Amino acid sequence: MKIVTDAAELVHGCAFVPTMGALHSGHQSLFEIAASHNEHVLASIFVNPLQFENAEDLEKYPRTPEKDIEMAEAAGVTHLWFPRYEELYPEGFKIISAGPLGDIYEGASRPGHFDGVVTVVSRLFKLAQPQSAIFGEKDFQQLTLIRKLKSDVEIIAAPTIREIDGLALSSRNVRLDSASRQAATVISRALFAASQEESLLSAQTLMLQILSDEATFTCDYAEIIDENEFTPATQSTPHARAIIAGWINGIRLIDNMAMKLGVHS
Repeated sequence: MKIVTDAAELVHGCAFVPTMGALHSGHQSLFEIAASHNEHVLASIFVNPLQFENAEDLEKYPRTPEKDIEMAEAAGVTHLWFPRYEELYPEGFKIISAGPLGDIYEGASRPGHFDGVVTVVSRLFKLAQPQSAIFGEKDFQQLTLIRKLKSDVEIIAAPTIREIDGLALSSRNVRLDSASRQAATVISRALFAASQEESLLSAQTLMLQILSDEATFTCDYAEIIDENEFTPATQSTPHARAIIAGWINGIRLIDNMAMKLGVHS
């Protein structure tokens, strides 16, 4: 594996996995998917300040570069890129607007977050010139916005990777103590339960009930939406998805899951 800090050393036409580091098994699955699409697998590690709404959250974001290098190499990454801020954001660069979709749900709670996401992804794409890029479904709103970028890069969606108890893997999970870690499973339990319901109303009711039973979970939103338009789902919505976000003892967690309304026998 080659470690790169200068974009001029990158191999164009690769399969690309942008990350912010603190790599875990979820990232490993993305690298493996990339390796199945291309002999050249590029991963980047860059904690992007533009997508943090406050300096404290940016400072708390976990950084584990030595462990990240080991995991990337073991998972088949051929080029590991640590972009330099000055190269990624040269003087005079412009922040891209994520548009109306960037202002709802996660965007409403984290103003400017998705502007930072689409800006950094656009810059990374411009410098790396990959053939394809792999993004996890756990950050579904982010995935949807990246799909809407004007780009020749093929966007490949990867399924959410979960712990045995259902908790979606996230770099933020390392900040959970044991009690908070156990409480956090309420999110996936609510999603799994809702996904078994045939009616939209029963799915919504059950999801909200399970979430409300966990005293340490503060809900930001828990909705069932049309996953293409991010509008409220109806019983006849062909591609419905439940999205949940909230806090466990001040640590923000998000998750989502496809709903199969009315398709059960």
